[in-house]
Amino acid sequence: MFVAGAFGAIGMRLVPMLLADGWTVMGMTRSRQRAESMQGLGVAAVQADASDADSVRSAVCDFGPDLLMHQLTDLPRDLSKLDDRALERNAALRKHGTRNLVDAAEAAGVTRIIAQSIAFDYAPGRKPYRETDLLAGRLPSASPSSLGVISLEDQVTSSPIPSVILRYGRLYGPGTGSDRPWGPAAVHIDAAAHAAALCARIEVAGVYNIAERDGEVDTTCAEDQLGWNANWRPPVG
Repeated sequence: MFVAGAFGAIGMRLVPMLLADGWTVMGMTRSRQRAESMQGLGVAAVQADASDADSVRSAVCDFGPDLLMHQLTDLPRDLSKLDDRALERNAALRKHGTRNLVDAAEAAGVTRIIAQSIAFDYAPGRKPYRETDLLAGRLPSASPSSLGVISLEDQVTSSPIPSVILRYGRLYGPGTGSDRPWGPAAVHIDAAAHAAALCARIEVAGVYNIAERDGEVDTTCAEDQLGWNANWRPPVG
């Protein structure tokens, strides 16, 4: 499996789950130091910048994975420090980085893509929001950040490769800057990572809200089709 964003907040929680499930994992990061750290954890690593189409294509094609996991973000580790500039960078990554990953996946013969999106950008309407409801990025007044979400989802779902879109809630837990929920549609980072691990285990395709049940979004699809539980945490010890 090829994991783009393997050293991000979710990637760091996800990769050990994938290894425990028996996957051979190639993690992509733009940082040499992070690549060396991943290798120390028993993960193959490649240094590549998601904005560089050639390096991404080479990294994916050289490894030749069956499954590609898109967990790329360009956000501060402490999400409480999120600002407009960070949101703009992240939107650009969702647009251009996703294009490069999808193109590389098609060239490498990848059979499935699992990609990270967000569950807290629905257009105002009746709650709880379901996966078929309108996203804010479809509105004429859409922000650059919302347009980035649309670009990511449209590029992944329009590819001929079967795909899963995981719309994560507001992350909290280790590595996020908050140890408790800080807004509606919250989700613990371990439960979020576990959703991706579940999707890797079973042949599913579609869009899934991944968040705690606080009245903001409906998570019935993830619970019924993936067997996902927002209360899941890794075993202690």
